[in-house]
Amino acid sequence: MSERHKTHNGRDVDGHFKVRRADVDDLTTDPDGADYMRDDVRLGGAVEDTGLGGVEKAREIARLVDENRENVKKATGAE
Repeated sequence: MSERHKTHNGRDVDGHFKVRRADVDDLTTDPDGADYMRDDVRLGGAVEDTGLGGVEKAREIARLVDENRENVKKATGAE
């Protein structure tokens, strides 16, 4: 297989990144869940939260990103 067609860094054959999907709240309540999630993040880089709480966390992150952009604009004087 040539280097150009070789998959790498957790990518599937189509070149898209694979991310393990799990309910993070269920994993954190399971006694072995924290170790399981830590290994997934270490090996794959991320775990997609499919639980109901994942949406709330994503909205909070989006709010923080927008707030950071506003703070940077104020600090640098850029518009």
